[in-house]
Amino acid sequence: MRENLSTWNDTIVALATAPGLGAIAVIRLSGPKAIEIVGSVFSKKSLATAPTHTVHYGKLIDGLETIDEVVVTLYRAPRSYTGEEVIEISCHGAPFIQDSIMQLMMHTGARMARPGEFTQRAFLNGKLDLTQAEAVADLIASNTEASRQTALYNLKGGFSTDLQLMREKLIKFSALIELELDFSQEDVAFANKKELEILVGQLQFKTQSLLDSFKLGNVIKNGVQVAIVGKPNAGKSTLLNAFLNENRALVSEIPGTTRDTVEEYLNIQGVLYKLIDTAGIRASTADSIEQMGIEKSKEKILAADIVIALFDASITTAEQIMEWKNDLVGAHKIIFVGNKIDIGVDSSLTLDTELSDLIFIAAKDKENILALENALHQKVIGDGIDKEGTIVTNARHVASLKRLLYALNDIETGLADNVTGDLLAIDINQALHYLGTITGQITNEDQLDFIFSKFCIGK
Repeated sequence: MRENLSTWNDTIVALATAPGLGAIAVIRLSGPKAIEIVGSVFSKKSLATAPTHTVHYGKLIDGLETIDEVVVTLYRAPRSYTGEEVIEISCHGAPFIQDSIMQLMMHTGARMARPGEFTQRAFLNGKLDLTQAEAVADLIASNTEASRQTALYNLKGGFSTDLQLMREKLIKFSALIELELDFSQEDVAFANKKELEILVGQLQFKTQSLLDSFKLGNVIKNGVQVAIVGKPNAGKSTLLNAFLNENRALVSEIPGTTRDTVEEYLNIQGVLYKLIDTAGIRASTADSIEQMGIEKSKEKILAADIVIALFDASITTAEQIMEWKNDLVGAHKIIFVGNKIDIGVDSSLTLDTELSDLIFIAAKDKENILALENALHQKVIGDGIDKEGTIVTNARHVASLKRLLYALNDIETGLADNVTGDLLAIDINQALHYLGTITGQITNEDQLDFIFSKFCIGK
């Protein structure tokens, strides 16, 4: 269960903006003495009587010395991020000034916040549930439009709403079954078992849909690994350079120029792709360094989410491509790409109807690169990201959803076997438990410390 709030009665302080030199910095305090602590060193009118959500200009003074001219923003409980008294000090961004103000706040009665402690207090005070709190960290860490949209949807309570609806429906039936147990000697039925069967089926479908969304959610959060593979001189490094629109990889007509993998990131339509230019793969080479590069390329291929199988379209036949397809089929999501169409295309490639999914490019001239980017995006995202639907991005949520699905399956089995109400109640309570572990209605101090330890200090 949630930790007793009486253990959180001190006032914390931390830098809320990124450390280092800047035009301004923001230092945040939260706790019962936040306004008192800042007010005791603030030069202007008393903050103690100031209304909530107000901004005040003045100086922070340590004894007879002025530390800085600042702007103080005041939020009174419970109308603040943490639900506590909160002060945000906007000061000049010199690291020395930031440190001086932090030291002054701690000397006056605050203590340094732990990682994520502001958001943890918001959770403990009921301002956010655990899925929303974790979405805060995801939003801060988002590096693409897709990850920002997903985190913002969860922060606004989209995922929480889905879970709450499931929980309310289960609680209703759990209460009715418990009522039947209280009147078991009178042989009365309050719960409609048929309706419960229908509900369990709906919840199973919803839970499975959430689990299925994690495949896309993991891509949105962590990006996609794309290995560019092919024979030496197929144009892999040239393709990487075309994607990046810069000369990142060394290009040469000499086969085996790329001896090691080259990795770069590319944002395509809001999703992050990690492009891996691998050493050209051929049957054998006398160069031991090149051979080591080939072995590393094979490792990258196995680890990749998508493989761009690149070949020289001017000299590669349809028969050779079909053999390559048969070797790679089922191993990955593969996109076969014919390069060097500026030189020519083997006629068999365009005549073979089984090769209609080939993409042809001229990497050197950046011709048709956009079509290849669209094909990559289609492989990963399909019809696009549902901006109004829940996409699970957190492995902790997946683990609880799997346990929830097992519990729902147990309820379904119990209904089919016509088990007694007390046994059904156990399975329903188990399902409610796993729902609660996702939102934080069921948790413990160690779990919270682990989750919030991954946050930045000032959040």
